[in-house]
Parts: sequence; structure tokens; C-alpha cells
Amino acid sequence: MTFLLINAGIFIFSYLRTKDIDLKTSDGYFLGGRSLTALYIGSSLLLTNLSTEQMVGLNGQSYSGTMSAMAWEVTAPLALIMLAFVFLPRYLSSGVTTIPDFLEKRYDQRTRQIVSILLLLGYATSFLPTVLYSGALVLDQVFNISSALGINTLVTVFLISLVIGAASCCYIFFGGLKAAASADAIYGVGLILGGLFIFVLGIMAIGDGSLLSGYTELTSVHKEKLNAITADNSAEVPWPTIFTGLLVNNLFYWAVNQSIVQRALGAKNLAEGQKGALLAGVFKTIGVFYLVLPGVIAYHLYGGHIQNADTVYPRLIVDLLPTALIGVFAAILFGAILSSFNGSLNSTITLFTLDLYKPLFKPEAKEEELVKTGRIFVVILAAVSIIIAPFILFAPSGLYNYLQEMFGFFNVPVLAAVVVGFFSKKVPALAVKWAIFAHIVLYTISKIYFGHIHFLYILAVLFPFSVLLMLFIGRLKPRPSEFKLEKNAKVDLQPWKHAKLASVLVICLMACIYLLFSPWGLAK
Repeated sequence: MTFLLINAGIFIFSYLRTKDIDLKTSDGYFLGGRSLTALYIGSSLLLTNLSTEQMVGLNGQSYSGTMSAMAWEVTAPLALIMLAFVFLPRYLSSGVTTIPDFLEKRYDQRTRQIVSILLLLGYATSFLPTVLYSGALVLDQVFNISSALGINTLVTVFLISLVIGAASCCYIFFGGLKAAASADAIYGVGLILGGLFIFVLGIMAIGDGSLLSGYTELTSVHKEKLNAITADNSAEVPWPTIFTGLLVNNLFYWAVNQSIVQRALGAKNLAEGQKGALLAGVFKTIGVFYLVLPGVIAYHLYGGHIQNADTVYPRLIVDLLPTALIGVFAAILFGAILSSFNGSLNSTITLFTLDLYKPLFKPEAKEEELVKTGRIFVVILAAVSIIIAPFILFAPSGLYNYLQEMFGFFNVPVLAAVVVGFFSKKVPALAVKWAIFAHIVLYTISKIYFGHIHFLYILAVLFPFSVLLMLFIGRLKPRPSEFKLEKNAKVDLQPWKHAKLASVLVICLMACIYLLFSPWGLAK
């Protein structure tokens, strides 16, 4: 009952927050009327990124490995800072609604459509079903649904995915981005507080009820698991990749990935967008304490006897939380699942409606028709994701890394196209098409013949290759005329006056976290 009341209350609140937004326009429906403030943007960036595939996957990685898995979280501020200072000012200055929209302005319409199709395929067949699948597994373990109904895991995943998909459609169908972002702000606070509460309860459990005793054992026994700095290729994230392949991966995710950037594109002005991005950076550094460290705590509690590491975090929830709070935290977890699904679903319908449907099928479509088309597509896309989700049960283990590797098939050339588009004037659209083709071929070859090499090292090589290939083609066959980005800003572009200072503080916080979990800190 608590679970239902919390989610129903937050939905009603979010719906009411959209009453001042004109949902009959594409800006109002897809970008929240460009009215989002820093708190909405920061929390929505966090929650769109954060879901059960991270909470389950990252804690599972630290349980079976070391704290090196925290790199996925703690290094994200580097990319968010670049979003605030390099990418977002240019996006808002050009007044674009989607990243492919920018690529069309810079290159041509065909480039925009190719990238949109790549992103749509990536989300529809991989990310969206995986969010549903991982979320269904957690909720099943918390509420023991499969045992209560006497059904197998495959059917359970389908039924729970159906509930999540239906709830998500309600947000997107009735409230657009503004409703989703409003819910994110509430779920964000609850998720952080709930996650930190489990972290504290876990330490107390190690110490038989004593926080101090638990901390002493955590930092004195199995200290090697607290080390986040290792160059071992078998590590979750080898540290040399932090400023190379992982940075490339993060730049795509936080500065080019439509489902993430769309939150910042909805900012009421550049200053709010920058504050929101940097606020998300602070959230990401704190995330290590509830996304990664509980996995190490679980190792102390259960030893290395749990075969499926993905079951570690749900087990902590059931074992550590008081019964009265399990429903509350389950509601928060549901919000995290919903937020990640909402963000990606909203972005994919934006890509389809504005990048494919309007230019290819209905160039003269009015604003209301675009919104209606988006609502129809959201139902279709959610249905496809719900159908695919249960079959991920047969996917290989290590689902989190698997997802990251799959995005590697297209993230590098898309990022390269945006970066080259910013800083070059002569590179033609042909260069992007060749870069996409060459990258997919080379990345596929790397998976076949160099699978023993960590994929982040591969990305570290293929990104500069894509950039150099585009520049080389630009030298051989340059554009007939130099490109000039037209100013079409729809919001105030005055930057936040404290942005540089805040960035330095965020980087210092990130460095302190790494120092803490290193041979010079807790792992010495």
C-alpha cells in the first residue's frame, strides 16, 4: 500500500506541475517549455542516468571485484563540466531540439537521419528493454512476486515490465518532459537518502550493531577491495582509461546522448543549464557510497559465496531495511526505474517525431500533430520494449558492461561528428558517413580478434582515428563553402558567474574520492 500511495502521489504532483506548460507545442511537450531550472535539470540528469541496471550492476561488480567500478560514477563530472562549458552553450545558441538536429545544421539532413536511426535502434533493442528487465528482477526479489503468483521468471519479468511501461506512458503521454523531470526531482532525493541509509545499515551490520566497529572491519579486512586504482586489464575499469576511453564514453553519454542532453536543452537559460550539469556532477561523486560501496559491504556480510552478483543489492535491501521501510524504498527504486525509462523513452520519441517523421513523412505537420504522433509512437515503442525485455534473461552475464560495450558500436563516431562540427568549418557530411562505417567495422573486428583487451582501450584508439579520418576527408574533399553556425537562441545565453569556481570544487571532490579509495587512503 505504501508503494502505491507514494508513486500515485508523486504522479499527481508531477501532472499538476505541467499546468503552466503548453503541451500542444513541441517545445512544451518535448523540452518542458524550455523552463527547467537547475534543481530539476541536475536531479533529472542523475535519475535518467541512474536505474536498477546501475544499482544492481555496479554493486555486483564491486562485490565480485574491487572499487575500480566506481569510475563509471566518479569520473562523470569531467564530462558534465565539458557539457556545461563546451557543448551546452553551442546547443542553446543554435536553438536545437535534438543532437541530430545540430548535425543536420552542420552537415546535412541525411547525416541527421542516419544518427537518429542508430540512436533509435540502440535504445529500442538494448537500453529500454534492459532497464525494464533489471528493474523487474529487483522488484521481483523485493516483493517475491514470482513465488506468490507461482509463475516463472520469464512471465514475471513480462508482467512487471508491463506495469513499468504503462506507468511511464502515463508520464510521457500526459505530461511530457516537464512531468518526468518533476518526478525525477522527488525520486532523486529519496533515492540518495534511501541508498545512503542502506550504506549506514550495512556498516552497522558488519559491526554487529556498532557503526564504529563496522567501519573498523570494513577498512581493515579485505582492504584490497577498497582500491579503485588498478591498471589490471581484468579490472572493471582500469585507471589508465579514466582520461582516455572512459572519458570518450562519458562524453558521448553526458554531452551527446539525447536522453541525457535533452534535460539540459530544456533549461530556461544557459546559467540554469550549467548549474544543473555541475549539480549532477556533485551527485555523481556521492553516488559511490550507495552504488558501489554496498557491494563491498555485502562481501563482508555474505563472503564470496553468492554466485550471481546481480542478486547482491536486492538481498541487502531485504536483509537490512526494516520491514516497514521496504515498501518505501521499493517505491523509490521503482521511481529510479521509471525515470531512466522515461528519459530514454521521451528522447526516442523526440528523435522519431522531429528527426524522422516530420522531415520524411509530414514536412507540413503542425505542432499539435507532432505531439499526437509522439504519443502514438510512445505506446508502440514501450510495447516493443516490454516484449523484448523478458528475453534478456538469456543474455550473457555482466549485463552492465555488456550495455556499455554495445553502445560502443556507435558512440565514438557520433561524438566525433559533434566535436569536429564544433571546431571545423570545412569537413563535409561525407566524412561523418565514412567515420560511422569505418568505426562499426573496426569495432566489430576488435570484438572478434581483440576481445581480451578492455573495450575502453579500444575506444581510446578509435575516437582519435574517427576525428583524424574526418579531418583527412575534409582536407581531400572540403565543403564548397565554410560552415557558419547561425545564432537562433531561444533562451538567455549569459553563463553562470560561478561556473568556473564550481567546476574546480567538483574536480577537487572527485580527486578526494579517488584518494580515499586508493593505496594512499583506505586501501593502504
